[in-house]
Amino acid sequence: MLRVMHHAWLDRWLKAWKAHFFRLGFNLHPAYRRTGGRIDYVSPDMTLIRIRLPFNRSTRNLVGSIFGGSLFAVTDGPHPTMLLMALGKDYIVWDKAASIQYKRPGRSTLFADCIVSAEEIAEVKDILTRQPEVDRTYRVELKDRSGIIHSVVERTVYIANKDHYKQKSKERRAIKEAA
Repeated sequence: MLRVMHHAWLDRWLKAWKAHFFRLGFNLHPAYRRTGGRIDYVSPDMTLIRIRLPFNRSTRNLVGSIFGGSLFAVTDGPHPTMLLMALGKDYIVWDKAASIQYKRPGRSTLFADCIVSAEEIAEVKDILTRQPEVDRTYRVELKDRSGIIHSVVERTVYIANKDHYKQKSKERRAIKEAA
């Protein structure tokens, strides 16, 4: 029988590489690449994603500031992805709604931190033990190097127990077919 030894350093190394490959995959994905933004950092525990949105010819609009669509789109994906990675395969996670407030034109590179803390993940898990689905709202501030906020995006994420979601989808299909 082959005996596998467990080493703490190996766990840390694998976690660090997981974050690296996650960042690489996100940055290479065509839909995210087209936003103009880049993921600069992913924490090893996958609770923080740092985004950079450069001010350049591909993100500039007609009036010489960062295109609003880029400001909005660059925040699409990190929160649901972090939640899905943390919660595992027994849950469904979807972006449900989003809104943006433009505070001032972006005429320099902007940065944002997307955070889903360990406490938030524990709270979501706790809620889902008492109810089958929940909506959570996350706020993302796009700031310049001086910390001045240029826009604020709020994203609502739907999270559900996978069995509940499948049953709900099945019921919706049955209603449509009956109509």
